[in-house]
Order: sequence, then C-alpha cells, then structure tokens
Amino acid sequence: MGQYLVLLIAAAILFVFILIISFFRRYKRCPSDRVLVVYGKVGKSGAVESRSAKCIHGGAAFIWPVIQDYSFLDLTPISIEINLTNALSKQNIRVDVPSRFTVGISTEPGIMTNAAERLLGLSQADISNLAKDIIFGQLRLVVATMDIEEINSNRDKFLAAVSSNVEQELKKIGLKLINVNVTDINDESGYIEALGKEAAAKAINDAKKSVAEKNRDGSIGEANAHQDQRVQVAAADATAVEGENTAKITIANSDSARREKEAEAERKAVAAEKVSEAKALEEAYAAEKTAEQVRAERDRASQTADIVVPAQVDKEKVEIAAEAIAEQTRRHAKGDADAIFMKMEAEAKGMFEILSKQAQGFDKLVKAAGGESNNAVMLMIADKLPELVKTQVDAIKNLKIDKITVWDNMNGGKDGNGPTSANFLSGMLGSIPPFEELFKMAGMELPDYLKGKKADADKSISDATEIVDDTPEEETEEAK
Repeated sequence: MGQYLVLLIAAAILFVFILIISFFRRYKRCPSDRVLVVYGKVGKSGAVESRSAKCIHGGAAFIWPVIQDYSFLDLTPISIEINLTNALSKQNIRVDVPSRFTVGISTEPGIMTNAAERLLGLSQADISNLAKDIIFGQLRLVVATMDIEEINSNRDKFLAAVSSNVEQELKKIGLKLINVNVTDINDESGYIEALGKEAAAKAINDAKKSVAEKNRDGSIGEANAHQDQRVQVAAADATAVEGENTAKITIANSDSARREKEAEAERKAVAAEKVSEAKALEEAYAAEKTAEQVRAERDRASQTADIVVPAQVDKEKVEIAAEAIAEQTRRHAKGDADAIFMKMEAEAKGMFEILSKQAQGFDKLVKAAGGESNNAVMLMIADKLPELVKTQVDAIKNLKIDKITVWDNMNGGKDGNGPTSANFLSGMLGSIPPFEELFKMAGMELPDYLKGKKADADKSISDATEIVDDTPEEETEEAK
C-alpha cells in the first residue's frame, strides 16, 4: 500500500511539473521585428462582434491551449520595383514611370488587425505581388490626373499624390508605405525630350545674353575703376602726408609722456624698495620676537616636564599607594568583622539550637511526668544520680594519707558517744558535701526519700567504725 502511495505521489509531482513546463512554453514573447498574432478565442472587440485575432508588437502573451494558437508577421521591409509603361496622362500622352516602392507590415493597432486577417500565412513573395498590383493601379490613376509638364517639373507634388493614394489602399490589407523613389519619366512621342531641348536652348540663349551683358558691364566697370583709382590714389597720398605729420606729433607726445612716466615709475620704485626694506626689517624683528617667545615657552614647557610632571607623577603614585593600603585595610577589617559576625552568629545559632532542644526535652519530660514539674525533677535526678555519687566519691578519691597514728583508749570521745577513731572517720565523711546542701545551693529541695533517717546514718557510722577497728595494726600504722 505504501509503495502504491509513493508511486501515486511521484506521478502527481511529474504531472504538475509537466503542466508547469507546458504553461511556460505557452508564454510567448514578441520580438521587435515581428508582430505576434494570437487567434482563436481572443475575446470581443465590441458589445457583439468577436475579434478575429489579437495583435501584439513589443510585448508578450500567454497562449491558452486548445482554444488559442499563435503566429508571427515579419516586419522586414519589402522593396518592390514598379516599371510602369504606357500610362496615359491627362494630355492623352503615354508615359513610362519607372519607380521603386518600399512597403512593410504596419504596427498601428487597427492596421495590424487587417494584416493579421489578410496577410497571415503568406510569404514575402506573395505579399510583394499583392502590393505590386495595388501600386500599379494607383500609380496609373495618379498619372492620369496630372499633365506631363507637372509630373516632370513638380516631382514633390507627384510623389505626394502617389504616396497618398497608394498608402490608403495598402492600409486596407495591413501594409504601410515606407518610401517612394521615381527614377525617370519617358514618353513614346518625345514630348518630354522636346521639352528638354527647348529648356536647354532657352538656357543656352539666356547664358549667352548674360555673358554679353557681363562683358559690357566689365568694360564700363574697368573704366570706372581706373578713374576711381586715380582719385583715390591722390586722396590717399594727401591723407598719407597728413597722417605722417599727425603720427610724428603723436610720437613726440608719446615720447614726452613716456619719459615722464618712466621718471615717476623710477621714483615709485625707489620708494617702494625703501618701504619694502622697512617692512622686511619689521617682519624680521617680529619673527625674532615670536621665535624668542616660542623658545621661552619651550623652555618653560621643558622645565615643567622635567620638574612638575615627575613630582605630579610621584604624588599620584603616593596617592594611589595610600588608597590601595586604605582599601586593603578596609577590606581586611571588613573581612575580620564578617568573620566575627559569622562566628557569633554561628555560636548564637548553636546556643539557640541547644536551648531549643533542651526546652523541647524538658517539655517532653514534663509531659512524661504527667504534667508535674516536681516529678520531672525527680526523673532528672534519678537519671543523674550515678554522676552525683561519682562526684562525691571523686572528692576524696585522690586524697593521700601517708601515715595515721591513733592513740585511742576506747573510752569514748569528747562527748562520750564513742571512741576517738570513730569520731575521726565520722568527721572525714562529714567533709563530703551532702546531697541536700548541693540541692539547696541549686535552689531545689531534696526529696524526703533521699534524705534518709538519723538512725540509718548512725548505723552507717558505726559500721564504718567497726570496719576501722577490724583493720590490722600494720595497716593502721601506715596507709598508702
């Protein structure tokens, strides 16, 4: 199924590609030396009539397949030689009018349509023959309406009449008259030749008469010229003498003015030289003054660069070093302060956590004791009792007694309550801080079941005494 779908898509793409290529090939461009004629279904020229063809010159058009087709009309000019013979003139004299006409397909919109309707498909030879027939007929018509003298002497009028008549007829088939050239006109009776001879004889006689008149005018002119020559030579001599005298006076005046102007110019030149020398000295002094000022400024700048600039650089170095040390000190101080702050903050957080945990523990302990604070204290004391007993024992554990000498007569102590050794041991035990005193110093009251009774205490003392009495004599003399 997938292969069929791929083949179908490929076929569709190929079809679209071929269709696009076909459309491109149907778009036709018209060259400048041709007329593109599109025929078939090309639209309507008016409300009812349909156009037979659409003519395009210097453009392009899309040729719809099936309903339209196209062809070209060649605009190449066609030269047609017309050898008209025995044409009857207005004077009933037959003349020969050899001429050459140049025609071509017209590019005017309406006339192009006539060419498409009547010349499409014809060769250049067919078009030339068709135009030749039309030109022959119109040329005979024009010759028949004019005299031979008019045709021979007024060629412009003849050519204008031929062009007007021929072009009107050529437009009907879509052609345009480009040029008309009539080479010569002859007649079979020799009338034009006789007119030529008459004109030639008249021209020769007019020329001879003109030569005689010119010779006469030449002799008269020659005599007048000699007379004028003598008069004008004498006048010229007088004028020349007068001119020479005037010229001499003018020369003398000119020499005087020249010498005067030379003296004035010399004076002005000397004065100008003195002024120029003074100005030169002034400018030299000003230049020296400017140079000295510049040199002083240079020396000042040099001293400034040698003394002020190094001092300023040293000052900036000291300032920068001081700023660097101050910045370093500030940063060290800030670092120490930050460290102390972080340490104190950490200790505070640790203390807070310890106290928070202790508070939580105390709260749970009170809850475990049923909400009674005294019972909670009892629980804490019971938990710490081994440590308290260990503390009391440690108070005399390291006590060193090198030697004890006892002189006891066993008669009783000071109060008569017992022997002296028993009193000694009782006093030693009494030096140990009792639990009750420890609790009182802490602001608490020792429970009654931990206080004990006096009889029990006395019993403990007596037991201790008996233990001492039972001790061997050697050990009582020296204990380590």
